[in-house]
Amino acid sequence: MGTYQEFLESKITLAPKTGLQISQDKLHPILKPHQRDIVQWACKGGCRAIFASFGLGKTMIQLETLRLLHHYSDGTRAVLIVCPLGVKHEFVRDGLKLGITPIRYITSTDEMDAGTVFYITNYERIRRGQIDASQFLAVTFDEASILRSLDTDTTQTILETFQQVPFRFVCTATPSPNRYLELINYAEYLGIMDRGQALTRFFERDSTTAGNLTLYAKREREFWLWMSSWACFITKPSDLGYDDAGYDLPELTVVPHLISFERAVSVDRKTGQSTFVPDSSKSLTDAAKEKRESMPHRIEKMAELVFNDPHNHWLIWHHLEDERKTIQHRLGTTCKSVWGSQNMDQREEFLTGFAEGRYPILSTKPEIAGSGVNLQYHCHKAVFVGIDYKFNDFVQAVHRIFRFGQERPCEVHVIYTDAETEIYKTLMQKWQQHRTLQSEMTDIIRRFGLNSDLYQQELKRELFTGRKVAEGVGWTLINNDCVAEWETFSDDSLDLIVTSIPFGNHYEYSENYNCFGHNETNEKFFEQMDFLVPHLYRTLKPGRIAAIHVKDRIRYSYMNGTGFTSIDPFSDETTACFRKHGFHLLTRITVDTDVVQENNQTYRLGWSEACKDMTKMGAGLPEYVLVFRKAPTSSDNAYADVPVTHSKEQYSRGRWQLDAHAHWKTSGERLVSEEALRRLDLRDVLKLWKALEATERYDYHRHVAICEALDRIKKLPSTFMAVPPQANHPDIWDDITRMRTLNSEQVKKGNGKHICPLQLDIIERLIERYSNPGELVADPFGGIMSVPYQALKMKRRALATELTTAYWQDGIKHVRGLEVSQSALSIFDLIETGDAL
Repeated sequence: MGTYQEFLESKITLAPKTGLQISQDKLHPILKPHQRDIVQWACKGGCRAIFASFGLGKTMIQLETLRLLHHYSDGTRAVLIVCPLGVKHEFVRDGLKLGITPIRYITSTDEMDAGTVFYITNYERIRRGQIDASQFLAVTFDEASILRSLDTDTTQTILETFQQVPFRFVCTATPSPNRYLELINYAEYLGIMDRGQALTRFFERDSTTAGNLTLYAKREREFWLWMSSWACFITKPSDLGYDDAGYDLPELTVVPHLISFERAVSVDRKTGQSTFVPDSSKSLTDAAKEKRESMPHRIEKMAELVFNDPHNHWLIWHHLEDERKTIQHRLGTTCKSVWGSQNMDQREEFLTGFAEGRYPILSTKPEIAGSGVNLQYHCHKAVFVGIDYKFNDFVQAVHRIFRFGQERPCEVHVIYTDAETEIYKTLMQKWQQHRTLQSEMTDIIRRFGLNSDLYQQELKRELFTGRKVAEGVGWTLINNDCVAEWETFSDDSLDLIVTSIPFGNHYEYSENYNCFGHNETNEKFFEQMDFLVPHLYRTLKPGRIAAIHVKDRIRYSYMNGTGFTSIDPFSDETTACFRKHGFHLLTRITVDTDVVQENNQTYRLGWSEACKDMTKMGAGLPEYVLVFRKAPTSSDNAYADVPVTHSKEQYSRGRWQLDAHAHWKTSGERLVSEEALRRLDLRDVLKLWKALEATERYDYHRHVAICEALDRIKKLPSTFMAVPPQANHPDIWDDITRMRTLNSEQVKKGNGKHICPLQLDIIERLIERYSNPGELVADPFGGIMSVPYQALKMKRRALATELTTAYWQDGIKHVRGLEVSQSALSIFDLIETGDAL
């Protein structure tokens, strides 16, 4: 199994190298220095992303990478380039410079022949399933960001189809750094990391908005280092230490043109308020209406710009087919248009002709010609006849003329209406954010180059150092890795262990690799637990208890590949882990949770979806306390070496019967009237329900009827259960106060989503049941120190470890606050009895 230190260092996951080591002398001499470095890096990696800015030679880099991999591997299988329409001629042109000929365009793999090595196709052929990926040794997706414009299922199909190709590359000049799903989809396709693992490791998910991701602040540096181990972000040659001569971008001027025109009065149906200038950012309907009504005014402004400067070439970007027709009519035959259903040869002729300067004006959509094509040699002026929120399409279109090789200052004219002001502001803000994040990514390349071994050394600094200890009367709280700390504890020294273990790799509680939540899989999590559990067993006194709080794990559809959500039996895996190391399972206490609250966080038990197909639906997940026992020294009577005793006056026969007896509920008849419910507020409804549950036999149909009645009178909450099931069985605890925890301060600090505080009610019962006053209660995952807090409150001693310094510090405040309050109470007790005198 290796040492614990070796295990921790194995968590530093960077991209694997699955390619070929190619020496510099094997590269084509025509390549420029930065291109040579990237080609060597890509060949060695085998599956990599090349995010190089416009004009840095991505076409040449891709061709040379494919040539070398084909020549120095088996040399028998073909290679494939997938690119947008209108770009293939650039690959053919650069291929000739490298001596690669022919590069054959195919619409289906049925067209392949035995003598050709290089093939090229477009994304539409892939989407239609006309390309058999198994025919190829290597494939490169040029302008791969185009995948985001396809529907999710199509993109997923494309990526899955090509994952069997040994060498895979994705290339684009403008990956959106803040579109995290796009980036981790690339990582999954390239075989770097499973998407589910990447989501868990790096991102905080918004429980109120499905799919909304926020990069953990504490994981941000690691995320970009990990990205840079498989994705090369480069904006100019100097990012890799080379001279930028010949790679100076021209001056860029963005000229906004605000259009106003007379409109009919618009009346908001909801508010009844009227306005002369609608806000088209409010809805798609408003935006579409504004586009239609403003089209003549916008196109007239475009025509004014073009006619006032007839000696320059113009690139016209539009979004609507009606706009294209009107532009064509307004500008006449000097304007060539490219559109979706156009004959492919005609489209190719117009794009190539405009790029070569034979046609002075080109009109097209960003999604058609905004990616890949180089149009800078004869054109330095562009007009956006309209705008929308699609930043990537916008910036790609701008860079058709604003790129290395452009020798004249560029002008980009943006025409929008007074109803689209907010859309324009948002577009400019996204552009600025893109520049900022791109700068952060290239900083890593400038510092470390393309040497991932340096990334490895840098990330080793994330291993925990700096042990700290805080102590008081009867308590010790340690800021350290629990494994390292528990190794130092004496055998048979602890009376009770109560803890809530991390739920596998569900959350990361600390930025350190020592964190148990910082594991790629559940299997890796339990591998780390294998270093801890033997010490828990060793340090616990014979016959005593380890009470472990757990919950089963939701396995989302993207994790299990089934299209529906399932459950990982995490509690069973925890049981297996503890039993493997000598513990005996005594019981499993069930703690009910609120299914409505759970659905609001996970979106897996939706009422609407349940009505469509009940077979997709499971049930709410309870929490469990797994009670493990270390065998006593003597098996004669199975008493612990130091028993936990209660007097019969303290522990009544009645309480014993409830603790020992399993109670089954049976049917009854009584219903609660809707009118009675109407007169009550929700607190009274819950009181009435609990009273009925306590005095009546359970009736499922009555329970449903009450819920339905509350719904009819608009009193059934959508965020929590108004009348949750009640239980009499002592091992099903339905009266836990969910908010009675110590994490209010963490919620205020924004950390509440990252911790799962064990409720004080549960801790109290476990300490009462399984320990004697004055004994030592320990918690290896102390968190904000709920267990030590409750142990001290119940006259026990407390010991806990916690890796996250901030949680440890907050826990100290809780424990010290309790210590002060208990000292004050002791003084008052003495005063009352007269002993203080």
